[in-house]
Amino acid sequence: QMWLVESGGGSVPAGGALRLSCVASEPHKPSHIVGWFRQAPGMERAFVANIRWSIGSTNYADSAKGRFTISRDEAENTVHLQMDNPTPEDTDVYSCATRSAGSIKNNDRHAYNDWGQGTQVTVST
Repeated sequence: QMWLVESGGGSVPAGGALRLSCVASEPHKPSHIVGWFRQAPGMERAFVANIRWSIGSTNYADSAKGRFTISRDEAENTVHLQMDNPTPEDTDVYSCATRSAGSIKNNDRHAYNDWGQGTQVTVST
């Protein structure tokens, strides 16, 4: 099992910026896909963005397009989620997850095997 640890959450005013990070306990394999999901209390996890580790191809939820950017740092074995111009509607717990293979177009949270504990993001007006 791969351990994932998120960091970078916190409080940010609407229109600000925040960068989340997800570091893995072991090197990502080229076929790995790393995703970010969000979850509100009592709700299911919702897809935000994902990235294929080998070539850096990405996929975004419609709500994230043009505002959030997912990227990877191969040297640090870390995936980042840059959140620009967040709104209060982006307030949630954000978690990263990884799966061994598949299409980045597959946004299904059940396809992911390993999950981090999550980090709270709160966007104020």
